[in-house]
Amino acid sequence: MSAKTISIIILTALLTIFLMVNTEPVDFDFLVTTIAVSKLLVIGVCIIIGFIIGFIVGRPKKTVSSYDDEIERKGQTSGNKKELSDEDRDYIS
Repeated sequence: MSAKTISIIILTALLTIFLMVNTEPVDFDFLVTTIAVSKLLVIGVCIIIGFIIGFIVGRPKKTVSSYDDEIERKGQTSGNKKELSDEDRDYIS
């Protein structure tokens, strides 16, 4: 196994232990009402939302070369589509 796989397994085990220890109910204020919710649920939902936001923000952005590759893949190098000039490439980069 690689170090990355082992570290993911260890972090998942620690997160699971952390969630299982924190199961007592807490008061959760939502607008005008107060609801008793398990800490497990609150922490778990926050972690899932954090992973989703991190995934969306951490995605690689398209670069000039990826646009060129996409144009070539579609076979649109000739025709009505204009290719980027060197000045445009410098501006985007």
